[in-house]
Amino acid sequence: MKHPRRTFLQLAAGAAALPAISRVTWAQAYPTRPVHWIVGYPAGGGTDIFARLMGQSLSERLGQPFIIENRSGAASTIATELVARAPADGYALLETDAAAAINATLYDNLNFNFIRDFVVIGIIRTPLVMLVHPSVPAKTVPEFIAYAKGNSGKISFASSGVGSPLQAAGEMFKMMTDINMTHVPYRGAAPALTDLLGGHVQVLFVGATPVIDHIRAARLRALAVTTATRLELLPDIPSMADFVPGYEASQWFGAGLRKDTPAEIVDKLNKQINTTLTEPTMRVRLTDLGATAFTASPDDFGKFIAEETEKWGKVVRAANIKPE
Repeated sequence: MKHPRRTFLQLAAGAAALPAISRVTWAQAYPTRPVHWIVGYPAGGGTDIFARLMGQSLSERLGQPFIIENRSGAASTIATELVARAPADGYALLETDAAAAINATLYDNLNFNFIRDFVVIGIIRTPLVMLVHPSVPAKTVPEFIAYAKGNSGKISFASSGVGSPLQAAGEMFKMMTDINMTHVPYRGAAPALTDLLGGHVQVLFVGATPVIDHIRAARLRALAVTTATRLELLPDIPSMADFVPGYEASQWFGAGLRKDTPAEIVDKLNKQINTTLTEPTMRVRLTDLGATAFTASPDDFGKFIAEETEKWGKVVRAANIKPE
């Protein structure tokens, strides 16, 4: 695996080799060479899948390879800093996710400010599902809240790690329902799910796709989805907001560029991604993944991320979440 510094130097060298043409003409001709798409997580996860789906489509549409490079570590901040230091020429894309909104408050000394330094050009969203082990007697969210209040501090909820969107969703549920659960962090969602199936923890907020078979086989019980509307894959599972007004949590995956990237490049990629997300075959693929397209302008994405950053900042501070 290449060292992140080596990737940065390659990106910088590519920018230096560009022909001496005007900025506007160059932007209109974009892309004239391969684009590096930097993902802050290992291959195979939701963030990586979105980058590969979009990268393949953009390669076909724009006639240049979109090369996916996984630079995992530090809750995606390593990849984010790498792109923040790369030339603002559109040849270094960042694959980001909801962790970016959490990290803004979670980490004190980041070498970037996501809202200030990045523009987001495409997003998909996936709801989480609140799951409980069958040993938990509650069959609805109100029943679970009553059960948790009667067993304060005795219920454990798992997550994919300290400061992860899965922990944040659970902490916000605790705050809004005034219950006490013990957080148990794992190194990823897969081991957290394994321990939930084994009954070692009782609750998990997680993406729907990996757990649908467990729900249908009654190995786990789904109490709610965390978005304002129901999930097409699980139409019988109610929305959390039906029981906890104002509750909304989702994992989202997005493509970002440095904010000072030429507007022509930003607009071109934004339009191409939005078009791809509305194609029938892509919509079917997203439905299979438990995801929905979020098609909007970069300005609208910016407002969404600012709202997410404010919301999760309140959760991080109230729950006193500290990075490991």
